[in-house]
Amino acid sequence: MKLCVIEGDGISHEVIPAALEVLNAVVPEVTVYSAPAGWEYFKRTNKPMDDGTVDLALQCGAVLVGKASSPSYPVDGYYSPIVRLRRLLKTHANIRPTTYMPVPTAREGVDLIVVRENTEDIYAGEEFTLDDGGTGTVQKIVTRAASEKVAQTTYKLARSSERRRVTIVHKGNVLPKTDGLFREAAMSVAAHYPDIETDELLVDTAAYWMVKDPTRFDVLLTLNQYGDILSDMAAAWGGGLGLAPALSLGDGIAIAEPVHGSAPDIAGKGIANPTASILSVALLLRHHWGMHAQAQRIEAAVHQALQDGCYTADIRAQNPLTTRQFTDAVLARL
Repeated sequence: MKLCVIEGDGISHEVIPAALEVLNAVVPEVTVYSAPAGWEYFKRTNKPMDDGTVDLALQCGAVLVGKASSPSYPVDGYYSPIVRLRRLLKTHANIRPTTYMPVPTAREGVDLIVVRENTEDIYAGEEFTLDDGGTGTVQKIVTRAASEKVAQTTYKLARSSERRRVTIVHKGNVLPKTDGLFREAAMSVAAHYPDIETDELLVDTAAYWMVKDPTRFDVLLTLNQYGDILSDMAAAWGGGLGLAPALSLGDGIAIAEPVHGSAPDIAGKGIANPTASILSVALLLRHHWGMHAQAQRIEAAVHQALQDGCYTADIRAQNPLTTRQFTDAVLARL
């Protein structure tokens, strides 16, 4: 078993090693190969990602990526490494589960999965500036092939995990040529899964229900940008972004990636919450390597640590555990 690890920036240098410790405790036979990428690497080399990173990832078949920092303004030559990796590795489905965790910031009864198409939409990178910087434009790309592919993955996931309903989220009433195409493709796949209930919501209505009553949802299938936003909203009900894992799935390849950002404001302080990275590794074990028992061990250990009141600073400001202490707490409960 091989794993390509890209630490990224900021707190990624703390939470990704923590996740690797937990993974190694459960599956010591994993061989780790490291590759650089991110804003820090770009400032040193003028490259966002090492030239051999994609080849290394393909050879390993499994990737663990920490979040890279990305400036909110144009920088010549810089791009988001994770967005580029998802496209180049053709990881067509991004899976982001949110389940109740025993922390004060979570909501009981929440148990949902957001599956977003991962290679198209406005995140495809077709963005331009016109009129000497006076006009910015982006191209929204949606294809039937990609839409059907992510729908197939979603319904297979729903069936294998004994989920009862898939909600297709779109804005087809305003964008019939793109979101409408996605909806049509998803509905055509849904017809082959009569054992799973299918409904649909416009994305603004879905956002309303995500705030009002997230227990309404089971599995959400949606486009790239909407899934990015809705999954972050859902994470609030699971205890916060520090506890939110994700996995990008392709054919024979997967990228484990915590949902939270690089958090440069707390980087190097040893107080970051490694839960999202640890649980992302569990998703890699379950959905890519097929090691369900090992994934369950990790998830149970995290749940027990939180149940026992092992909280980092993002959950409890008074006497919080450090990143090291929380990792040790999980390791002790494996």
